[in-house]
Amino acid sequence: MSESNTIAASTADQNGAVPGEPVKKDENSRRGNWGNQIEFVLTSVGYAVGLGNVWRFPYLCYRNGGGAFMLPYFIMLVFCGIPLFFLELSFGQFASLGCLGVWKISPMFKGVGYGMMVVSTYIGIYYNVVICIAFYYFFQSMTNLLPWTYCNNPWNTPDCSGVVGTGHQLNGSLANATTSLVAGVTEVVNRTKRTSPSEEYWKHYVLNISDDIGNFGEVRLPILGCLAISWFVVFLCLIRGVKSSGKVVYFTATFPYVVLTILFIRGITLDGAINGIKYYLTPQWQKVLDAKVWGDAASQIFYSLGCAWGGLITMASYNKFHNNCFRDSIIISITNCATSVYAGFVIFSILGFMAHHLNVPVSEVADHGPGLAFVAYPEALTLLPISPLWSLLFFFMLILLGLGTQFCLLETLVTAIVDEIGTDWIIRNKTVVTLSVAIAGFLLGVPLTTRAGIYWLLLMDNYAASFSLVIISCIMCICIMYIYGHRNYFKDVEMMLGFPPPLFFKVCWRFISPVIISFILIFTVIQYKPITYNDYVYPGWSLAIGFAMALSSVVCIPVYALYKISRSPGATFRERLKNACRSHPKWGPALQEHRTGRYAPMASEDTVEARPLKEKEELKEEQKEEEKEKERKDEISLTIQGSNGSTNTHSNPNPSA
Repeated sequence: MSESNTIAASTADQNGAVPGEPVKKDENSRRGNWGNQIEFVLTSVGYAVGLGNVWRFPYLCYRNGGGAFMLPYFIMLVFCGIPLFFLELSFGQFASLGCLGVWKISPMFKGVGYGMMVVSTYIGIYYNVVICIAFYYFFQSMTNLLPWTYCNNPWNTPDCSGVVGTGHQLNGSLANATTSLVAGVTEVVNRTKRTSPSEEYWKHYVLNISDDIGNFGEVRLPILGCLAISWFVVFLCLIRGVKSSGKVVYFTATFPYVVLTILFIRGITLDGAINGIKYYLTPQWQKVLDAKVWGDAASQIFYSLGCAWGGLITMASYNKFHNNCFRDSIIISITNCATSVYAGFVIFSILGFMAHHLNVPVSEVADHGPGLAFVAYPEALTLLPISPLWSLLFFFMLILLGLGTQFCLLETLVTAIVDEIGTDWIIRNKTVVTLSVAIAGFLLGVPLTTRAGIYWLLLMDNYAASFSLVIISCIMCICIMYIYGHRNYFKDVEMMLGFPPPLFFKVCWRFISPVIISFILIFTVIQYKPITYNDYVYPGWSLAIGFAMALSSVVCIPVYALYKISRSPGATFRERLKNACRSHPKWGPALQEHRTGRYAPMASEDTVEARPLKEKEELKEEQKEEEKEKERKDEISLTIQGSNGSTNTHSNPNPSA
């Protein structure tokens, strides 16, 4: 091991904020660091573990072969998820910069950073609306009787049929619904489709949904109020950046597991829970041969880990330089996927109970997305004793899962702005930037609280962060591995960690992960279907807006590349292209004490990448001069001693001739 690597390894324990660390001050005093490494790990877990782990993975697993889906899921985790996670963490940690600043590695590709910012903006806008709806349900659960339990409310229709029976009919309209109440269980007879009170509560009361995406109607004031609360909570938790959010995550990242465990213990004790878990896990091995199953597995791994959002780069940028981000990437990735599997047990134990209660297959109550969180699961909760308690716990869990992701989305935008401007004033007044971004996010989210808001929310969810993320991630891999150079990057990681990346990760970064990412892109295009919401089909103009949102992040890449090439020095296009791709002189570790080896300060204004070559050329020139000088001295010495020791040099007046 070289001397620099030995130093890196010896200082890793000192700078990694491990337990027992004698010094607790920031390594980067100007920018700040995490209080300790636990804060970073918990924040990253909160970022990666989100609502999708609860409302998407269990459904995907059920739909794609149950237990058989676990095989492609974990294969994609090993060959794509963990390598990409490690790549982004090491990228941000090495430069101590956010998703814009890190592109000093190759300035022409800074558009990738802008694309990440656009994606994080879209997700941050609609994600907080989902959190605010969870807040609303949480507040509505503070009652003796959940308001979506029965069909005797002003917002219910004649088609409503509840699952909780009473000794008398709930309202006059139910007489037309041909229902029979047997042993306290409502069994629907001669119905083509049952409309549950939870579904009608969601559609007609909470959303008061309009008939078309273009018919906005009035703003739903209760939802707007909850949106303000949601943004206020996010701002308070980020008021001091990672210093404050790092303390909050001790609760927001851990308590969801407490709630999941409580719900799991309650769920498996219910009648029919085993049937639900069997539906969830029973392997259908024939589906493993279906390309769609592998595509779903790869997409779920890619999207659930938060790759290409910019958040991983941002969170890692606040690490100390020698922190072992390799270890962190494995811990966080496995925790994320284990949470998805665990959440599946919780969800399907309750849905199995509901299916048993209704005497219908689990497939008829299984759902995903908002349909699971705000319709199917709330309805199942009404069947439990002390249902308001379980409802409070469930929606509190959703709030915490959402906030963990939202913290990182907002911090990504704020960090990118602060790093890009970089003045002392904006660094001192980072709180003002955070407040400004939060207010802007709130105002942009107001249209999603109208009667047509759910249509726009689903449109953004399906298009704003779909194939664009795959393209961004693929270009990032190509830039780092093939433009900057894989050997250079491997040396950077070795300088930072004290050991080179394992061979497996080198192979994945260069070949396997880009191939899988390309596969995800092709799969996404082939599998594309126009978005619908229940029976509502989106009009063409709204789909055009969706594609425009998706392309708005991708178009940043070629637009900025052309701009950078046009501004780069060079007589020909090829020269300008080469200069635009070359690393910026300031690329490398942020602190001077870490800028060793080829990053050591030099008087030359050449780029960091060119310095080793320049040094070699200068050394060769110096060696040639020394050899010539030595030859001259040898010739003079031979001339003087040429006539048997005489000192007469007249026969050779020019010794060097």
